[in-house]
Amino acid sequence: MRRLMLLRHAKSDWSQPGKSDHERDLAPRGRKAAPLMGRYMAEHALIPDHAIISTAERTRETFRIVADALPKRPTTQFEDRIYEASPRDIMATIAQAPASAQSLLVVGHNPGFQETANLLVQSGDKKLRRSLSEKFPTGALAVIDLDIGGWDEIRPGAGTLVGFVTPRAIGGPDD
Repeated sequence: MRRLMLLRHAKSDWSQPGKSDHERDLAPRGRKAAPLMGRYMAEHALIPDHAIISTAERTRETFRIVADALPKRPTTQFEDRIYEASPRDIMATIAQAPASAQSLLVVGHNPGFQETANLLVQSGDKKLRRSLSEKFPTGALAVIDLDIGGWDEIRPGAGTLVGFVTPRAIGGPDD
């Protein structure tokens, strides 16, 4: 059994003309939401062994803030393939995660994250699954337990959604 945590980057800043999408950093709302998610993860023992982070500035910043709240910092890998990725590319990247990592955090973007989560999840709380299928807001975290022996065995339908939390649900700003 492996645990996958998909964290969509916190709200990004669109107010700086001339910055490329890849260079956009977090908006003030995102800087409020990210530490809430980090504390939530720490308080609920959602501590990754390894993290794969999109190379976009907003995902890197989200991860830095979230990781500051965790009791231990996971080994970290920055990965271009997560930026604007399809579910196939996201799953291929996950399949190459270190075998030693029992829990994996991936920080990236929509629509790929929502599509990947919906593709992986076969079971779990129906209300959470419905929420996930409707919207994967910025800063949201999906926690999926996978019935696999190693990351290289990741496949559609192998997952159980055990958690789906948004910043708003834990007292943070709206998306």
